[in-house]
Amino acid sequence: MSPWLKQNNTAVITGGASGIGLAAAARFLSAGMNVLIADRDDDALKAAEQDLRGSETGALLTQRCDVSVADDVTALAETAHQQFGTVHCLMNNAGTGFPPAKPWEALEQWKRQLDVNLWGIVHGCQAFVPAMLSHGERAVVINTGSKQGITNPPGNYAYNLSKAGVRAYTESLAHALREESQSLVTAHLLVPGFTFTGMIKRFIAEQPPGAWTPEQVVDFMLESLARGDFYVLCPDNETPRALDEKRMLWNTLDIVENRSALSRWDPAFKDAYERFVTDET
Repeated sequence: MSPWLKQNNTAVITGGASGIGLAAAARFLSAGMNVLIADRDDDALKAAEQDLRGSETGALLTQRCDVSVADDVTALAETAHQQFGTVHCLMNNAGTGFPPAKPWEALEQWKRQLDVNLWGIVHGCQAFVPAMLSHGERAVVINTGSKQGITNPPGNYAYNLSKAGVRAYTESLAHALREESQSLVTAHLLVPGFTFTGMIKRFIAEQPPGAWTPEQVVDFMLESLARGDFYVLCPDNETPRALDEKRMLWNTLDIVENRSALSRWDPAFKDAYERFVTDET
């Protein structure tokens, strides 16, 4: 078990009123942690409180927060410090998605996507990390990314950009924390697979056979964090890790071999890609 995951320690979870965030809150509470859930949906916050009340052994608080607004996140940090003192886990999990748009379309939608998915994480770290560094106890920052931020599949380009930014930012954060705290405070990139969350439920009413539950993602995350993994690369019921690795390696080789951008989806490389992912050597 991770040393920060223990009774009377405190976790703050943005986007915590549903999906992976809510599942994480339940696990942290059951371990005796104090949990502050932040979300911009008041109804979801009330429902989360009802779901979690009575089963927790730690203290539970909720607060409305739009992570794209720096002042909201600063206020969240003030609440956490006033109510619980030291924060041992910051889970920057809030995210949103919009209908796909081409790179030259829907400017305000592009901006909003980045404001929530990328700037929300930057705001969280700016508000919480300095105190996490100063309190001298083991602590962790978990930022929720996406496989789309690594493989960049055509379609939802704005979402891909926001999650690619999360990956780059979290890699930099992990290095800076290692230098600053001698690994007392660490950062990790959560990369879920196909997960049946509230975002997915808007498009698919019932859980598909290929999707994991949020609880499965959290179980996998905690196992990975206990090992000290930085990249928490989750499989799901339709994509094993070996296939994810092949897809990500192919993207990297696009640069090394100077292939066309996103050659995985270029008809000129279709056969070569298929051979690459099916080759077991």
